[in-house]
Amino acid sequence: MIPPAFEYHAPRSVGEAVTLLGSLGADAKLLAGGHSLLPMMKLRFAQPAHLIDLNRIEALRGIREDGDTIRIGAMTVENALIASPVLKARVPLLAEAAKLIADPQVRNRGTIGGDIAHGDPANDHPALSLALEATFVLTGPDGERTVAADDFFLGLYVTALAENEILTEIRMPAFAPETGWAYEKLKRKTGDWATAGAAVVLRLDGGRVARARIALTNVGPTALRAADAEAALLGKPLDDASIDAAARAAMAICDPAEDLRGDREYKTAMAGQMVRRAIRAAAARAH
Repeated sequence: MIPPAFEYHAPRSVGEAVTLLGSLGADAKLLAGGHSLLPMMKLRFAQPAHLIDLNRIEALRGIREDGDTIRIGAMTVENALIASPVLKARVPLLAEAAKLIADPQVRNRGTIGGDIAHGDPANDHPALSLALEATFVLTGPDGERTVAADDFFLGLYVTALAENEILTEIRMPAFAPETGWAYEKLKRKTGDWATAGAAVVLRLDGGRVARARIALTNVGPTALRAADAEAALLGKPLDDASIDAAARAAMAICDPAEDLRGDREYKTAMAGQMVRRAIRAAAARAH
């Protein structure tokens, strides 16, 4: 289908984009990579009167180090994450996980900020941002504010991003030495969303887990932080018993929707398997 008529705007600065968004209000939508919005417009599920294209704002692109904090512009595309020497050295989970997102064509246009701001639990970056302890910079008419990933995802397609704000930057701490990491994702075919996925970041001390972050993809109305699964690992050696306890705790918070990828029981079981695989893969890198 062809979308209904709309006015197209192409600001060249964040300030200009914020002003447009404020003046046009609910009749406007932001365009990043477009992989979620444009299909919805073609199906006429979304019918914005105004489209604000962020692609000409160079300040929203790029990856840089700021001490032990990594700062990523919201319009940075997936392929840039994969190729980034900064991410490979300081936050390798993000660079490696981006390879599992969709397909090469999508990764060349899809942006990290668009993936996060859409608030779709099937997207990969929400769970990754939870595991990576990310913070989001939201810019509106009153300036910038920061929201932790833990507080950003409120419901299905619902986030803490206000109607007059733009997600402009993603910040996360660089990995400490001896940090292990993994993202395990079950999907039916290349380019598909996850049936279930798990992101794990952990550190060992004397053979026991000193720190752990575990987050789940596409098994709830939002990406899920599995805090009880983390607690099941802390202070314990990584053996079959502790890993199984963490997997069971992660499965206990799953509330997946049934679809062509499987029923609730299957998706929940697969979430447990992805947690087990991710913990073991992360442990193998924790040295």
